Amino acid sequence: MPKRISPRVLIMLIILIAVGLFGVAWLASDQMKAMMGVGRPVAPPMAQVSATAVGPTTPPVAIVAPEGGIAQALQFPVGSAQLAMIKTQVIPSSPLPLTDSLSARVVYDEDVTARIGVGVAGRVAAIRAAPGDAVKVGQVLAEIDSPDFGTAYADLTKARAEEERRLQILNRARSLGAGEAIAARDVEAAQTDYVQAQAETTRAEQRLKTLNPYGHPIRDQRVWLSSPVAGIVAERTATPALEVVPGMTVPLFIVTDPTRLWLLIDLPERLVGKVHLGNEVAVESDAFPAERFVAKVVQLGQAVDPNTRRVVVRARIKNPDRKLLPEMFVRASILQGVGTAVRIPNGALINRGLYAFVFIETTPGAFIRRPVKLQGQGSDFSYVGSGLEGGERIVVTGALLLDAELTARAGSKP
Repeated sequence: MPKRISPRVLIMLIILIAVGLFGVAWLASDQMKAMMGVGRPVAPPMAQVSATAVGPTTPPVAIVAPEGGIAQALQFPVGSAQLAMIKTQVIPSSPLPLTDSLSARVVYDEDVTARIGVGVAGRVAAIRAAPGDAVKVGQVLAEIDSPDFGTAYADLTKARAEEERRLQILNRARSLGAGEAIAARDVEAAQTDYVQAQAETTRAEQRLKTLNPYGHPIRDQRVWLSSPVAGIVAERTATPALEVVPGMTVPLFIVTDPTRLWLLIDLPERLVGKVHLGNEVAVESDAFPAERFVAKVVQLGQAVDPNTRRVVVRARIKNPDRKLLPEMFVRASILQGVGTAVRIPNGALINRGLYAFVFIETTPGAFIRRPVKLQGQGSDFSYVGSGLEGGERIVVTGALLLDAELTARAGSKP
């Protein structure tokens, strides 16, 4: 009698048979699909491939030199995504600097600046000008009510009246003395009194001139504070009812011509012998990073600062657009008299040991790598002496991307 199979073994056999049948069915269906061409990509005809437009992600083409050298150029298709990360700029030639950029400060041109104040005690009675106003020579800026001026003006008026009275007495004494109506000593006394009256008038005039050295108009005891130069009211510390006293360290008004400024350059001691009057100076400001201003050296410092070992060099800078402001900190490069180079940002350089390269855009989307020699290198910019000419379109952003792409396509390093 055959042995009876247990239910647990029977269940396991059924599961194994089911799994085997499922696998056979899956293999059969895959082979059927392969035979019918379902699920396999179909290659397009060759004509269709050649007619397909180049997409923005199409890789660039590395151009190899005809003699079989290393590839030095890249050609990107129009509309490539890589072109959005590349920026180019046409850079002209410029004179070579003596050294890297120096710290400098913009200040007022004192030749066209007036710092206006008063030499007596008083009170600001009225203000006639605000900061930024354009003023002419002699234009009233403020009115100062000063008892000292009133007293000085009254003394001058009294002295002039006394001088006139003494002159009349002298004339009368001379006429009487000629007819011997009075003694000669009376005529001499009248002459002495008149000379003393003249001296008193002169003293009163000098005192009033000392109190009002700029000759501001005076009415009663009010002084009309006027501008001695034409320009712009750059600063004003005068306020209504402000008490003013002699010897104030801060002027009430500063009037200047903002189109003319001075540039104070901190020159290292080692460069003193290389800077001369008339040297041009290239000026850059963080406020206007895309612009360069030009100044000219007009005075060399006569002493070295013992703490910084630097000499202050003064240059005059024209500011027709009034972009530069007094007390701005800027960077100044004193230029040499001879020699030119192409000034490029350091981000445009590809440094490989002792060699440097830049990328030039020859046509839209086409870039060539070119070796260059540097005449000088600073923290932000470098000067290329050979390998570049002024007016070429240089890659200033994305040079590292182009270099990596070119190296990868060429399969070797330069």
